Amino acid sequence: MFSPIIADYLPILVFAAIALVISGGAVLASYIVADQKPDSEKVSPYECGFEAFEDTRRKFDVRFYLVSILFIIFDLEVAFLFPWAVSLGAIGLFGFWSMMVFLAVLTIGFVYEWRKGALEWD
Repeated sequence: MFSPIIADYLPILVFAAIALVISGGAVLASYIVADQKPDSEKVSPYECGFEAFEDTRRKFDVRFYLVSILFIIFDLEVAFLFPWAVSLGAIGLFGFWSMMVFLAVLTIGFVYEWRKGALEWD
C-alpha cells in the first residue's frame, strides 16, 4: 500500500499526530476549565516575586554569554559522544582519532572559558 520510504516514516507521523492531538486537547481543556479573567496582580511584571526595579532592556554582563558558550561546549560534547560511543566498533581508528580532535577543540574552548573567568561567579 505504501512505498517502503513512506512506510519507514509512518510511525513518526503517527507519533507526531498523537502528540498534536494530546497537546491541542490540553490547550483546549485549559481554556475550558481555567479562569480566563486574570486580575491586575497576575498580569503585572515581576522579577523574583517583586516588582522590577531596573529597565528590562539593559545589557547583560559578558559573563552571561561566557556561561552560555560553556553550556554549548558541553552540550555538543554530550550530543556527539553518545552516537560515537555506540558506533565506535564500526568506525574504527579513524573515527576514534576524529573524536579525539573534536574533544581537543572543545578542551581548548573550555580552557579559554576558564582563563576568561566564566567559572568564577562573583
